[in-house]
Amino acid sequence: MRKACVIGWPITHSRSPLIHGYWLKQLGISGSYEKVAVRPEDAKAFLEGLDCAGYVGCNVTVPLKEIAYQTATEKDASAVAVGAANTIWLDDSRICAANTDTYGFMTHLTTTVPDWNERDRPVLVLGAGGAARAIAYGFLEAGVGTIRVANRTIARAEALAEHFGPRVKVVDWSARSDAARDACVVVNTTTIGMKGDGTLDMDLAHVDDRTVVSDIVYVPLQTGLLKQAQARGLRTVDGLGMLLHQAVPGFEKWFGTRPEVTPDLRALIVSDLEAAA
Repeated sequence: MRKACVIGWPITHSRSPLIHGYWLKQLGISGSYEKVAVRPEDAKAFLEGLDCAGYVGCNVTVPLKEIAYQTATEKDASAVAVGAANTIWLDDSRICAANTDTYGFMTHLTTTVPDWNERDRPVLVLGAGGAARAIAYGFLEAGVGTIRVANRTIARAEALAEHFGPRVKVVDWSARSDAARDACVVVNTTTIGMKGDGTLDMDLAHVDDRTVVSDIVYVPLQTGLLKQAQARGLRTVDGLGMLLHQAVPGFEKWFGTRPEVTPDLRALIVSDLEAAA
């Protein structure tokens, strides 16, 4: 029986066992997926001992993604671009790493709003952390000509822009609303709005009617930013789809079958989120 897990510190909040457990059951696969709490100082040893512990791989959540990246012996382009890994699998005992947040976000965006880039306009990314890097990489790979990055600490935005090159432009945090006006997509990658805490203070009054607004926060599912965009009549993309789709490549690596993100799976996770609220 193949065995995988998700590691982090803390790890109690993770919905990954629900997602992968659903697929294992639906596909009739003899396998298991569990949560394992791993301290940062123990993460390298845990990853190097995956094979001996009987695991075929694992997901990695905060604050262990950079450690996972550094520990891996084989890194795919997504992990290199972001400098962090959220998916680990073994290949002849070699530790392989990917960052599937890029795949998860872009797949959910394209599935929800297929024509998001028909106008070939700039994208505005709010935030400059690991998720922002993964999403910026996805937009660059999709051919977006200009990505604007606004972050409360401008030095982090500048570091992201330097990492990816001239197609990424830094925008002052105070100018974020103006930078959204002609954007094809505005995406919040910060934790502002999580569990209802804080507000982005975005002014969407003059944003183009065809602009898509996305928020990777999924607790709550309808964040303040998304509610504001919907009131303005804009199309929105929530954060839950990114979580569901990013899990697909790892499951396929570990269990040999590519699963699907279905309405039933989404309903299961929504129900769990509502129960925990």
